[in-house]
Order: sequence, then structure tokens, then C-alpha cells
Amino acid sequence: MHVRSGDELEFVVEEDGTVTVRGYVSIPADQAWFFTPEWQAGEQEAREQATRGEGEYYDNEDDFLAAFEPR
Repeated sequence: MHVRSGDELEFVVEEDGTVTVRGYVSIPADQAWFFTPEWQAGEQEAREQATRGEGEYYDNEDDFLAAFEPR
């Protein structure tokens, strides 16, 4: 079942009495946005860009924030 101690389980009882048990992961409502297909597609795109060495890199947070200032 690929579950460990402390994992959540979901039980489904069918009309014929068959019981299905599977591992279940609940996501807090305030974090559900991260798991939307749109957000995950953006995460995948960012991983691919980083793998190719694309993007901007900053030595510190001040340099990062300065990149957003109008030039």
C-alpha cells in the first residue's frame, strides 16, 4: 500500500461489501493552490530552465530586490 506509520488512510465500502483501502494525503485548503495543474506546470518549466542554466542568479536579497526596481 506504500503507507507508513502516521499516514492517512481512505476506506471506501462498495454496495457489494467490497472494501478498498488506500493511502491518502490531505492538503490544507490554504496550500491547495500549489497543487493545481497550472502551478505545477510553472514549477516544471522553472525546473527545466534551471537545468539549462537559464534565469537570473543573485548573490544576496538586496540584489534580487533591486532587479524589480524601474531602471
